[in-house]
Amino acid sequence: MIVLDTSAWIWLVADPTRLGGRARRAIAAHEASHGLVVSAISVWEVAIKVAVGKLALDRDVRSWIAQASVHPGVSVQPLEPLDALESALLPGAFHRDPADRILVALARRLQVALVTPDSAIRAYKHVKTIW
Repeated sequence: MIVLDTSAWIWLVADPTRLGGRARRAIAAHEASHGLVVSAISVWEVAIKVAVGKLALDRDVRSWIAQASVHPGVSVQPLEPLDALESALLPGAFHRDPADRILVALARRLQVALVTPDSAIRAYKHVKTIW
């Protein structure tokens, strides 16, 4: 099992060539077991980015989310209260983006790697990352 950050999920569905080589291999290794975890916060983040014009999709956002949520291997997880709590209590220094904090908290709770191109997350020593 691995957690996909929002960008990794978007690219997996829309343009897998944008994924890093290690990320593609990790995704392939976990896809058959439905081990690609996407947080509900990523659904929110995609919708927000579309609404403010920072992300253009090939269809309306509701249709995209419906299709991306059933992409092979993907399991969309609801936001757990514990992840919300732990996102505010992450050890060490980490940036303030609430979606990133929740994704890190989720990966830490599940004790799995987070697939992300985000250099700030990859530099955070309290979560394992893949890219």
